[in-house]
Amino acid sequence: MSIATHPVFVSLAPVFLLIGVGFVAGRLQWVRGEAIKDLSNLVFLVLIPAMLFRSMSKVHIEQLDLRPVLAYFPAAIALLFTAIAWRGFNCRSVVMAMAGAFSNMVMIGIALVELAYGQQGLVTLLTLVSVHALILLTIGSVALELAAAREARQAGSGSPHVLATAASAIKGAVIHPVPLPIIAGLLFAQTGWVLPSVVERPLQLLGNAFGPLALVLVGVSMARTPMRGHWRDALWITFTKNLVLPAVVGLSAWAWGVTGLPLTVMVVAAALPIGANVFLFAHRYHVVEELTTASMGISTAAALFTLSLVMFLLS
Repeated sequence: MSIATHPVFVSLAPVFLLIGVGFVAGRLQWVRGEAIKDLSNLVFLVLIPAMLFRSMSKVHIEQLDLRPVLAYFPAAIALLFTAIAWRGFNCRSVVMAMAGAFSNMVMIGIALVELAYGQQGLVTLLTLVSVHALILLTIGSVALELAAAREARQAGSGSPHVLATAASAIKGAVIHPVPLPIIAGLLFAQTGWVLPSVVERPLQLLGNAFGPLALVLVGVSMARTPMRGHWRDALWITFTKNLVLPAVVGLSAWAWGVTGLPLTVMVVAAALPIGANVFLFAHRYHVVEELTTASMGISTAAALFTLSLVMFLLS
């Protein structure tokens, strides 16, 4: 079997070719900086909800294997808290730790897993995606608010009450364009109803547009990523995200007795590059913004090799 026909290469090549198209478009200014936000809104607020709702509207809860969730997130949370403890409890540390534990499961993961493992693998991934933001973004939000409050106290200024902070973080994680349509789709599936074709067909078309546009948008964003002065920290974060997290998740899956395709999808999900939500945290708290952006770019570029390695070993 030649490399051109190997399943790993065949499934990864379209993903990185589309990212490359976006990178070239960004470099040549075919897509300008002010348009990136509008394209992101289109992807996150229209295409992703349509695709997620349609996919999950056909899945019955009793068919879901929840062991991947029980194995994945304790491992990711353990790595998150270990990284925070290692660097010290502050906003900078929390954002860097989030970068090492938060995968780009939606913009890259869904397209890649569907190409490589089909609908069955996608169901396992969407089971993880349905609580990925809910769990990690909530924990990250609360940790950042607590770190910000601690830094404010040390500086002698006031801060919001911890309970108000926690409630706001949980609300923001639930009312989100990723968990909400997944939960709505699952609830619809339990009714036993079927989407009428006049609704199902537009959702299918919107969902089909998600993968290519999302991957091109990743490339456009990478073209505008500053790299200078951040190589050392960004490479360390990339190593943690792309290689350490999948190893930890794989060990956790083994301990839970997860095997076969669910194990493969779990480890591949953990090996995905850094998710865009991490930059939103950095931007909101005005901390390590350039480092986070550089880490996302390096992590995404390095994934061409690290994901290939992980998928090859799992195959």
